[in-house]
Amino acid sequence: MKLATYEADGRARVGVVDTARGAVLDLAAAAAAVGWDAAPFASMLTLIDADDMGLDLARELADGDKHWTPLAAVRLLAPLQPRQMRDAMSFETHIRQSGRGGRALGARAQGGEAAFQAVMAEPTEPLAEVYRQMPIYYITNRMIVVGPETIVRWPRYSRVMDYELEIAIVTRRTRANIPEAEADDHIFGYTIFNDFSARDKQMAEMAGRLGPAKGKSFDGANVLGPWIVTPDELDDPQTLNVEVRVNGETRGQGKTANMLFSFPQVLSYASQDETIHAGEVFGSGTVGNCCGLEIGRFLQSGDTVELVVDRIGTLRNRVITQD
Repeated sequence: MKLATYEADGRARVGVVDTARGAVLDLAAAAAAVGWDAAPFASMLTLIDADDMGLDLARELADGDKHWTPLAAVRLLAPLQPRQMRDAMSFETHIRQSGRGGRALGARAQGGEAAFQAVMAEPTEPLAEVYRQMPIYYITNRMIVVGPETIVRWPRYSRVMDYELEIAIVTRRTRANIPEAEADDHIFGYTIFNDFSARDKQMAEMAGRLGPAKGKSFDGANVLGPWIVTPDELDDPQTLNVEVRVNGETRGQGKTANMLFSFPQVLSYASQDETIHAGEVFGSGTVGNCCGLEIGRFLQSGDTVELVVDRIGTLRNRVITQD
């Protein structure tokens, strides 16, 4: 199933999306109409908390013909407001190319565009061994999540705007110390994540070796959507083709194959003596070739960014600078 949070008649609702018919089912209304408890469908988090019971009810309701609304008549919101949000570094190509891009930005600050291009022409450095030893991730700001079609207002302190195409999982079944062999049971579904980044601020902050702060944390920087796809429909998340388009132009293409650590491995690692709660989001890290830092091309005010992922859909946003 594809599960969305959307706004209709001024109210947020949770629904099943049928992309073939271009419609969304109001789960709460459909449940109430047949005399079922609509409480599991109050929000995406309550549906996640209802676990298999909620998903089974949703599948049964989706077989009905009533309470469907054309997708064009509603506004899709972020699929959920996560209880926690973390982002990993899972793709070798991205790690190596973005490292070169970061050095190029530093060279531009000192020597201008020629210095930037000279560094971008250099070979990438080998992957640091730490990325093979453990799943590296950081905790990001769950309070700044927005959804598809939202206009992202670029922070005033930055001049280097960038997109990042990621796959993300949404968790279910709160637990600590999740065995890797059982971690698939803790994945509610998959969505697209655009990790917008203020690259100039990020590069300055990372010199302090504490991780990104304002380079990643500004209103609208974490975009999720357009919906959550359940594991039975998506199948293997490492078999997806992805593409980035800016104003209709293809800027990058990649594959989700060859993650350094799979989502079950990341979940198991993160849960060591730490409770992972239902309704958290874990980003995969940027797929190789799918951010501007890797190719030396960044965003301009007014650009429309589309992240396209097999078997999930398209996440679209526009970025503008602020006065």
